[in-house]
Amino acid sequence: MFFTFTDSERENDMIIVMKPQAAQESIDAVISSIQAKGLSVHLSKGEEVTIIGVIGDKARLSTENLVMYQDVDRIVPVTESYKLSNKKFHPEPTCVKAGPAQIGPGTMTVIAGPCAVETEDQLLCIARAVKASGATILRGGAYKPRTSPYSFQGLEEEGLRYMQTAARETGLATICEVVSQEAIEAAAKYVDMIQIGARNMQNFILLREAGRSGMPVLLKRGLCATIDEWLNAAEYIMSEGNPNVVLCERGIRTYETATRNTLDLSAVPVMREKSHLPIIVDPSHSTGSYRYVPSMAKAAVACGADGLMIEVHNDPAHALSDGPQSLTFPHFDKLMQELRPFCELVGRPLPPLKAAQE
Repeated sequence: MFFTFTDSERENDMIIVMKPQAAQESIDAVISSIQAKGLSVHLSKGEEVTIIGVIGDKARLSTENLVMYQDVDRIVPVTESYKLSNKKFHPEPTCVKAGPAQIGPGTMTVIAGPCAVETEDQLLCIARAVKASGATILRGGAYKPRTSPYSFQGLEEEGLRYMQTAARETGLATICEVVSQEAIEAAAKYVDMIQIGARNMQNFILLREAGRSGMPVLLKRGLCATIDEWLNAAEYIMSEGNPNVVLCERGIRTYETATRNTLDLSAVPVMREKSHLPIIVDPSHSTGSYRYVPSMAKAAVACGADGLMIEVHNDPAHALSDGPQSLTFPHFDKLMQELRPFCELVGRPLPPLKAAQE
């Protein structure tokens, strides 16, 4: 159950932690008491513990009376402005499904493909190669918001049709960045998942439209965004009734110029502590150089990421977008082989190569 919160509601939320194996009658009694005061409830049931999130002005409730309800363990105030993405409201890690793929606990999802879709033949060639190496989601940009207005801006719906063709031929799930409501409506016809890019992380109108679409959403961290700002951006999507959000750390802007951006790997364990949402890492956009992608990919696996987004191109030297950070097919295959022991070590095995080649 999902709600849109007002500013006053965000400041007064709390959670009620029920005792392990609390009886359903006790849970229902607490919920009825809260709703009788005109407040909303967000229920999160784990295997052992149930948490009841109270949305609204908690001054309407007597916390002492609530504590006296059978099976109530404790009451905890929630001071963060984000609620639905907050681990306090939803202690169990979330798994997000995108077509035949899933992102979340126990998995290592590799999203791979070109920054921009250029031709149908090019995309099919790349899709076959990345699947053979073990990727499960094909990325491809049909809408390309670029720093320069003179740079290649993407094939738009034509590129989306190529994505659909590649998915049908390879069985890969697909993801594409969207930049407008019209792009979301078009993408919904062709791909399994949509991406909100770093430059649009705080485009709140676009975030709400992504939420209303109901599609799984990959939300990239903004160039200069704090972690709380990033989680609040996720909240915009989730507050529209869409729980299927995956976070993507893609580097932030600092004074350092040796790499394109500065990859903040510490964001992964921080997010593990703050949120239940899956988090993946993009070592391609963060470093801006194919030479640094393998080491940062391994580091991302080691620090607990749920997946990786890696740019792969059949001819990086002539790519229409981000060629310098794209891996060739041999480089990508080598990286996937090197990642396997890392993934096994952290309990997130990559799919067997035989399955990837079927």
